[in-house]
Amino acid sequence: MSYNWPDIVGTLGAGMIIVTYLALQMGKISPASILFSILNGLGAFLIIVSLCYDFNFSAFVIESFWLLISVYGVYRYMSRRLSDNP
Repeated sequence: MSYNWPDIVGTLGAGMIIVTYLALQMGKISPASILFSILNGLGAFLIIVSLCYDFNFSAFVIESFWLLISVYGVYRYMSRRLSDNP
């Protein structure tokens, strides 16, 4: 088995999602924070990049939704910030 750059990118993405979830469970990060959504979205994006080189449909579906939900989280955070500061 060879371990090349798409594998490294995917592993970094998975690690980012895992560490973000651990930080959430430890109370170090809030699920309403923009950092939570950004880290999850970036992790999902990195996994999607790796899937472009070794495609797996079910993994692509879950990561695509993970990314879309994270983008929605960033949007909600920004909307709240803009409505709080007229």
